[in-house]
Amino acid sequence: RKSLNYPLLPIVSWDFYAQNFDAIKKCNEDLNLLSTLASTNAWKLNINLLDEKLKADKDVIVVTDTNLNIVFASHNIWDMNQYRPQEIIGQKPKMFQGIKTSKASLKIISDAVKGHRSFEATVVNYRKDGSTYNCWIEGQPVYDKKGNVVNFIAFEKEVA
Repeated sequence: RKSLNYPLLPIVSWDFYAQNFDAIKKCNEDLNLLSTLASTNAWKLNINLLDEKLKADKDVIVVTDTNLNIVFASHNIWDMNQYRPQEIIGQKPKMFQGIKTSKASLKIISDAVKGHRSFEATVVNYRKDGSTYNCWIEGQPVYDKKGNVVNFIAFEKEVA
């Protein structure tokens, strides 16, 4: 009778695998939710861009409705500001702002949103615990197939 030979893996490799598996699982959940949102609102935006932003670029993705109420936030927002997506759904992005947030940067963003234009800015935001971080934001309107703005989407990263 021949014995089976299994390679042994150190426990550390299982920990590494589990962390990556969890991140991949959350990315896929986010993409499924975004795909549903895109389908419901008939987005003209290419969903493959969102896959790249989440997986390759590791951007946080936040989507608002036209009244700027948050309707989606990717799971990786926790890593940036310690909020879970379900805590911020229905809130406005203003919840991350405070006294150190530049009024000039906010005006640039506000004017772009009102004019349905893309923007890029870095603002001081606040984590759940009140500490600050610099948040790079690339935002743009999302159009439906009829050419109407139906959402706004922001790709965000914490920067030095």
